[in-house]
Amino acid sequence: MSKKIIKAIVVIVVLAVVYFAYSQYQAAQAAERAKFATGNGRLEATEVYVTSDLGGEIAEILVERGALVKKGDLLVKMDTRRLRANRASAVAKMESKKAVKQSEEANVQVAQCEVTVAQAGIEQQKSLLVAVQSRYERVKGLVAKEAETQQTLENAQANYESTKAQYEAAEATLAQKQANLAVSQAKVAEAAADIAEAEADIASIDVDLEKSNLYASRDGRIQYNLAYAGEVISAGGRVLNLADMTDVYLAFFLPARQAGKLAIGTEARIVLDALPQYPIPAAITFVASTAQFTPKTVETEVEREKLMFRVEARVDETLLQKHIEYIKTGMPGVAWVKLDDGTEWPANLQFNVPAENN
Repeated sequence: MSKKIIKAIVVIVVLAVVYFAYSQYQAAQAAERAKFATGNGRLEATEVYVTSDLGGEIAEILVERGALVKKGDLLVKMDTRRLRANRASAVAKMESKKAVKQSEEANVQVAQCEVTVAQAGIEQQKSLLVAVQSRYERVKGLVAKEAETQQTLENAQANYESTKAQYEAAEATLAQKQANLAVSQAKVAEAAADIAEAEADIASIDVDLEKSNLYASRDGRIQYNLAYAGEVISAGGRVLNLADMTDVYLAFFLPARQAGKLAIGTEARIVLDALPQYPIPAAITFVASTAQFTPKTVETEVEREKLMFRVEARVDETLLQKHIEYIKTGMPGVAWVKLDDGTEWPANLQFNVPAENN
């Protein structure tokens, strides 16, 4: 057998071995890929708007775009000059009503004294009337027996009628004093109501003053401005856009055959294009209940499928808190999802953030 034939046989054998090994490798890779689902997407975060409950002019914006803020941080101040003027007016009104109330309370005390005096006069007149009436009745009896003169009877009757008139006048005076007391008490109540109204106005203005300071509703990053200092906005107007850096996820799309196998909480990994060496732990938090046409931005390793399901893989909040200053939404990456809970992550998808950063 010639050397050329031997060399040809050797080459064929080597090629066959290489092809077989490659085929086995490809089969192993395909089997391994069948245990995972993958899709392209971009990092997104829950976004909220910093809005003003009140219409008015923006006095000052205290943060720059891109700034990290904590929940409760003061972000924007609205112009409060008109509110402060209204508050000063309400305070002045309240103080005026307090003075009126004090004056009417003094009138009530005087009226109460007058009622007490009138009541005492009534009692005195009543006792006198009883005595005069008794004498008048006695004289009438004596006149009937001709033991007393007619003149004495007329004098007793006149005295009785005069005393009765004085008693009735005393009753009228008491009624007048009681009416005066009621009027004074009503004025006190009216002044108290006016004070309460002024206090409510002040409290309402204080609430508006507090609302004129716009605070961060959560930890996050200022994405962009929707208005600037000096602009006048209406009630509910948006001033800033805030991305919640503790609620970051990668949205991607999977075909029905893979999406149907996913459950909420399924373990996932996110590999960002900028940091491929650091797979990020995540979990599936959303799987769309209805399919949609594949977006043009989505690419799959196999032929594009017509209908896909939107899936979201959320990054662990504790990890986000540790590295919040490095998080940037919009970064492209790939999400890997386990289709079999018993499958181990391959070495290239193991979580391996450097020790100094974890």
